[in-house]
Amino acid sequence: MSSTSGTGMAQRLATMAAMQIGHNIQVHPQWASQGHEYYRAVWVECAELLDHFGWKWWKDQRPDLDQVKLEIVDIWHFGLSELLRRGDTPAVIARSLAAALSKAPAMDFRLAVEALAESSLANRTFPMDAFAAVLLALPLGFDELYRLYVGKNVLNRFRQDNGYSTGAYRKIWADGREDNEHLAELGAQLDAGAASFPVDLEAALVQRYAETSSS
Repeated sequence: MSSTSGTGMAQRLATMAAMQIGHNIQVHPQWASQGHEYYRAVWVECAELLDHFGWKWWKDQRPDLDQVKLEIVDIWHFGLSELLRRGDTPAVIARSLAAALSKAPAMDFRLAVEALAESSLANRTFPMDAFAAVLLALPLGFDELYRLYVGKNVLNRFRQDNGYSTGAYRKIWADGREDNEHLAELGAQLDAGAASFPVDLEAALVQRYAETSSS
């Protein structure tokens, strides 16, 4: 599923954990003690994910895999927040994810998503085994999960820095393109394997936004 070694996974988990904590603090400094229902966000995202993948037998539907992957990344944001809030370290999370990926059963993708939603609702926590089954069923490898996660986290922080919470920020930039289009384009130009990838991507996004706004 992925060429990332155990050490590489742990290093990238540490990067993602630091980015998630930073974003959560940006949203609310005392995020870990607010009692946010991350499990609820997970099952709601599961429903949105299935809409993008397609489930309606009475109409023609074609999976929008790019959007499906982004929904999985959103689920990972909430799941990672739940794991960090309960005290799991990046090393523990990396081992848990690696173990879950090694033993996850082969499943139909829709059933895997429903199992994730069901487990989240039943246990009100983040079920790593069910999440791993979703990754394998699509499939979505860890390397791509990392790249997409970093991109979405950088974009979330950028939006907050530019007035998202007050309504001042607009996702459609001055050139008529959405911010996530610019993000995808810039991310493809950078080395996702570099340790500086998150910083490089954010700097490129800031520069592109300034260039677009002044043009």
